[in-house]
Amino acid sequence: MSGTATARASLEATASLLAPAHPRVVERMLHAHDDPESYVRTHASRLDDRGIHEPTAELAWIALVDALYDHQLLAEFDWKEDPQEIRAQLTLLDSRPSVDPWVLFDADEMSLPTYDFLAACGRRYRDVGAALAVLDIESDCYPVVCLRAARAEELTALAGRAGFTARTLGV
Repeated sequence: MSGTATARASLEATASLLAPAHPRVVERMLHAHDDPESYVRTHASRLDDRGIHEPTAELAWIALVDALYDHQLLAEFDWKEDPQEIRAQLTLLDSRPSVDPWVLFDADEMSLPTYDFLAACGRRYRDVGAALAVLDIESDCYPVVCLRAARAEELTALAGRAGFTARTLGV
């Protein structure tokens, strides 16, 4: 399998892993991978918010992040996000665990800086069988997904094979 075919297959598997009930997430990411010029034209206003005006090597990864966000499967946090806002956004994810990890938090954790708080969230989510992971888009934000803890290493490996980075939080 060629490098491009491997990257495409890995991206498709990543999208399927993170959005198993949402085939449009896969379709959108594949559109960006297979026809980047058309994708940029179709999603120009959304991409403009990210400073993207032409196809880039990361376009399919950005398309995945945006599609997951649109389906409430990803929350995107600024590097200086308030812990209460992080909590609010994580509880809105359709992929959140059925058991509420927030009962496990210590009061001291609610005053941590953004990345440290996200790491604490990752540890608490692990305690209830879920994992939080950052899909790195090389920006000053943290696009965060939630998935079953047993699949976190698979996500990291798939992202790596596609040429991108997914980091599990709190491990």
